[in-house]
Formats: sequence, C-alpha cells, structure tokens
Amino acid sequence: MSNFHYKVVPHDGGWAYTLNGAFSETFRTHEAALKAARRVAEEQRVPDESTYIEYQTEDGVWHTELALGSDRPDTDVEEG
Repeated sequence: MSNFHYKVVPHDGGWAYTLNGAFSETFRTHEAALKAARRVAEEQRVPDESTYIEYQTEDGVWHTELALGSDRPDTDVEEG
C-alpha cells in the first residue's frame, strides 16, 4: 500500500500543500491550506470502483492493468 505525505508550506506569498514536489494552488492563510490538504488527504482514502487503466511508459510501451478501487493509500498531513 502507498503512503502519501502532504505538507503545508509557504508558497508564492501565501501557503500551499505539496506532494512529491507538486504544489497546490496558493491559499492566503496557513489554516486554509491545512484545511484543503486534510480534505484532499481524506478523499484519497475513499474506495472507488475497480477499473482497467492504460498507460505508456517512457520506452513507448503501452500497458493495461486493473486498478483496484479498494487499494487506497494511507495519507497524512504535516502542518509545516
């Protein structure tokens, strides 16, 4: 199972949450960014329907696999 660690950080004159180097939109307050990060982290844990997905790897090969809707990551939020 995957683990996602969201972190609230200063960003563009306000606050944002980040995951794996990607930033959210900028929020005016730390509290607003924290609330958004907690909401997103919670949504990541919600089960969904299993479905087939297709993706292409860097070497140009296409793959098809079953993504299980019950295989949800563990998430947390670091306030920063």
